[in-house]
Amino acid sequence: MLKLPTYEDVLAATTRIAGVAHRTPIMTSCTMNRETGAEIFFKCENLQRMGAFKFRGAFNALSKFDERQRKAGVVTYSSGNHAQAIALSASLLGIPATIIMPNDAPAAKMAATRGYGGKVISYDRYTEDREKIGRELAEKEGLTLIPPYDHPDVISGQGTAARELFEEVGELDALFVCLGGGGLLAGSALPARALAPACRIYGVEPEAGNDGQQSFRSGSIVHIVTPKTIADGAQTQHLGAYTFGIIRRDVTDILTVSDAQLVDCMRFFAERMKLVVEPTGCLGLAAARAMGSELKGQRVGVIISGGNVGFDRFSTLLRA
Repeated sequence: MLKLPTYEDVLAATTRIAGVAHRTPIMTSCTMNRETGAEIFFKCENLQRMGAFKFRGAFNALSKFDERQRKAGVVTYSSGNHAQAIALSASLLGIPATIIMPNDAPAAKMAATRGYGGKVISYDRYTEDREKIGRELAEKEGLTLIPPYDHPDVISGQGTAARELFEEVGELDALFVCLGGGGLLAGSALPARALAPACRIYGVEPEAGNDGQQSFRSGSIVHIVTPKTIADGAQTQHLGAYTFGIIRRDVTDILTVSDAQLVDCMRFFAERMKLVVEPTGCLGLAAARAMGSELKGQRVGVIISGGNVGFDRFSTLLRA
């Protein structure tokens, strides 16, 4: 039986990443509050180091490496944000990093990963199995595999973002968190249940890739083909054993939104809050907006997961 991470692990991660990860700002918007009738608090992980919450989990995991692991190096697979997070964390800790990235990953994310010192190996996400490639590389070269979401230290590190949110704003009625593989959602659920037991926790994924919703409602992990969506950070095929264990126990429901809703939220963030947010980072707000009057009079948290989108891609999406 898996030993799931706990809130105590989130507290330990808080200590490990202190002074290295940014304590990102929490912002509000009177415009969005008027639209929804709720008081919404945005945790801006798009302003985190390397532009996404993923830095928290990556640094927490790598900081626990022993001397042998540090010398041999780390390997991971990612469409972009975890790739950058591992590359940057490894660079800061003096650890060699090999990153397996899909050949259609956003150019800005691939360039940043190389810029942080990561050795990038490309693959076709629609015909090849990144997990198999990662396992084989780890075994062949003696590397330590740190997957993008299904790892206790990664989950615990990601949970520090929600912990900061609850610490600063107090109890919330609802919390909206983007969902790909479940690392951020599972991590966020730990401090939410510890600090605000009555808070409703919603995971949000793109309509085209609702494996999390199917898994949550069926009670077992559902595998799907790689979904085609602009939310590249949520193009996962399935939840993990660790993440699903926490999500099934602690999360209220899994919601879905369309790509068009994500573009509308990208535009809102840029025009009204002066924030560059990638499509995946808009999942939480898109679901909160869709709830409309259901949230009236409530205190709501939304975690903006990241802002890693190239300007060409950004402008193309907003012109559509």
